[in-house]
Amino acid sequence: MAQRELATLAGGCFWCLEAVFEQLRGVEKVESGYAGGEMPNPTYKVVCTGTTGHAEVVQIAFDPAVIPFRELLQVFFTIHDPTTLNRQGNDAGTQYRSAIFYHSPEQRETAEGVISELSEQKLWPNPIVTEVQPLSTFWKAEDYHQGYYRANPGQGYCQGVVSPKVAKARKAFAARWKDG
Repeated sequence: MAQRELATLAGGCFWCLEAVFEQLRGVEKVESGYAGGEMPNPTYKVVCTGTTGHAEVVQIAFDPAVIPFRELLQVFFTIHDPTTLNRQGNDAGTQYRSAIFYHSPEQRETAEGVISELSEQKLWPNPIVTEVQPLSTFWKAEDYHQGYYRANPGQGYCQGVVSPKVAKARKAFAARWKDG
């Protein structure tokens, strides 16, 4: 059996990230949740106050022989703006910050390397503000957040915000798409 790894990423609303990552070959499972804060067992309602320190995250179970962590990060940096502090589009607050919560020293090294490479390429007019920190605890979000885009593709936020990110990722990473 292949060695499975976990990646935990924050890049705005977890619905957007989940909708993209679950479509990639080599990704076995994606769960929406919270990380980076101090409060145990946070709820969406409390995290949305911006007082818990948690970010909305996705935890991705993946096969690194099929899709390496570096490639997950390439997708991650394509589908969100890593230069806006505590915001993605109209979603504002610390819960929407850009962060990579690493699971190993190797993931930390890869994340810092990718950020350095992207910074040198000057793809954005502003500097990258993505945090790189060890994962302390991942708290799974409420059930209604899991598979949200799949279950609600016609919902306004999904049509206006999530769908364009899915389309962008599908175009950029067509060879990695499960049905591509």
